Amino acid sequence: MGIIVQKFGGSSVANAKRVNNVAGIIADTYRAGNEVVVVVSAQGDTTDDLIEKAQEINPKASKREMDMLLSSGELISASLVAMAIERLGLPVVSLTGWQAGFITDSTHGAARIRRIDKERVENELAKHNIVIVAGFQGINRYDDVTTLGRGGSDTSAVALAAVLHADVCQIYTDVDGVYTADPRLVKNAQKLDEITYDEMLELASLGAQVLHNRSVEMAKKYSVKLEVLSSLEKKSGTEVKEVIKVEKMLIRGVARDNDVARISVIGVPDVPGIAFKIFSLLAARKINVDIILQSIGRHGTKDISFTVSRMHADQAVSVIEEVRPTLRYEQLVCDSTISKVSIVGSGMVANPGVASKMFEALSEANINIQMISTSEIKISVLIDEADSERALNAVHNAFIGD
Repeated sequence: MGIIVQKFGGSSVANAKRVNNVAGIIADTYRAGNEVVVVVSAQGDTTDDLIEKAQEINPKASKREMDMLLSSGELISASLVAMAIERLGLPVVSLTGWQAGFITDSTHGAARIRRIDKERVENELAKHNIVIVAGFQGINRYDDVTTLGRGGSDTSAVALAAVLHADVCQIYTDVDGVYTADPRLVKNAQKLDEITYDEMLELASLGAQVLHNRSVEMAKKYSVKLEVLSSLEKKSGTEVKEVIKVEKMLIRGVARDNDVARISVIGVPDVPGIAFKIFSLLAARKINVDIILQSIGRHGTKDISFTVSRMHADQAVSVIEEVRPTLRYEQLVCDSTISKVSIVGSGMVANPGVASKMFEALSEANINIQMISTSEIKISVLIDEADSERALNAVHNAFIGD
């Protein structure tokens, strides 16, 4: 009937029972007459366990050796899933990322896909094999193993779907679709039947963990039809696509991200070029900056505040401290006890009053806003991490209701 790419996350292949369950889903898809390519993540907490093992041996291990280690998790999953399918009597082959043709750049730990040489995968499909590919990994021009970073298996699956011109890319997880908020934190969260690429991209970037933002970005670029489905229950999921039916829902989702640190450079000279110096230094170290706020200059100085992920906070502070004589700032403050709460919806563009409604909900919950960032389809606020779950529920109730 067509080519279907399926991706199964770590929780979906966490143990023997779930591996066999996944094999059954794949077998049903194959028996329906489809060519099937499957991308798998490492089982359960395997990646975290491998990182812990590395810390025991060498806390300062090179990124190259970490990639060699971490790539093994997906290889285990791929071979186990293939074995489970063999047991069902179906033709199957498991491939490493590089056997499947993933060629990346040389940024160990966060590599980008340069191209996919798809011949091997197409040859296996021509033999009527189910192809199981280890996600999250590839090889660079020096034949070194690389990993794609957080959400890399999602990215692997979408990239394969794009080059194979697959009919659909199905992302199987332990939830049955995309919700208006994390159902574990917001009891009245509602499942969405469909969502646009742009809305999903914003939600993924703002802390929703169903899909990784890189995979959504790639799906939008190459018009890959995405479906988010449960690997544990046979239910309809959520379609991610370019255009969706017009609905009354103004806000599509509310997201929380606790992986945020705010850095404030206080009392820098109010002269041209200071912001450029700070952010060019951070860019050179590949430190991604999110929300930026600059105060109005007073008495010849101004303050610049911005957010980074917590894993980059110490590095960002060190970078700025190194150039203190050049920047001549008075004080440098880093706060890792904050959270970012965001609302997303393309319906916001034509509706004034969305921001005030969000701020009213936070005010009534007695939650203080520290910084604000807006775009056409999202509004984000920084608040104390201790208030984040209350904020998520207050904002969700204000827009989506009980």
